[in-house]
Amino acid sequence: MSWKAGLSRHLPALRFFACPKSPSSKGVMTWYVENYEELKLLNPEMPLLMRTTDNAMPAVTTQLDWTTQHLLGFMVQENKFRDANGTISQARVEAAQNYMKFPWEKLLVERFSIPGFDPEKPFLDEEKPGWRDDPEVQSKLATYFSLKDSSEELEATFTSGPDKEFERAKNALLMCQRVDLWCAGPKEVEAAVVHLYKLGKALQEREVDFPVFITEFIPGADDLQY
Repeated sequence: MSWKAGLSRHLPALRFFACPKSPSSKGVMTWYVENYEELKLLNPEMPLLMRTTDNAMPAVTTQLDWTTQHLLGFMVQENKFRDANGTISQARVEAAQNYMKFPWEKLLVERFSIPGFDPEKPFLDEEKPGWRDDPEVQSKLATYFSLKDSSEELEATFTSGPDKEFERAKNALLMCQRVDLWCAGPKEVEAAVVHLYKLGKALQEREVDFPVFITEFIPGADDLQY
């Protein structure tokens, strides 16, 4: 019960996929029908969607707030930083580790060293051409420029892998928010939902606006077959 009541605090939505004609999707559709009412009562504002089409791969997905730190940790842990010859790139691994330990709070403080001035303001170069040459800017934002250049250098290093290494790792991490459920039974479907809930609990805390009372309740199609 506890995890069901907390779904909407950590996950924005749950999307189920199934083929209504295939026995391989029966577990997904059975679990969805049997649990929808309870989940909706406990999480009235949370979308619980079922997408059905012929030959669909049964699965459940959600959305997780992955950060660059999560991605870099994943790449280091899974040895994703590899050169064209297959060996691990120590240079990109070190750049990723240094990026994860980067003093972002200090960078944010130094960014606003000049009251009322933001060096990252959009279109600043068009509004104030040559602003970097201002002696006050060079003096008060020297630490900011140094930190900013260091972070960009680290990012350029760990994203420089061959064969779109960084993009492929990003896609691999995004697949962690999907669980395929081919021929899974209701117990396996529930275990997959709990797994996504635990990931969301570890990654994100959402502010849920619970209504005083339920104003809308959609139980689903009466003729849903499973």
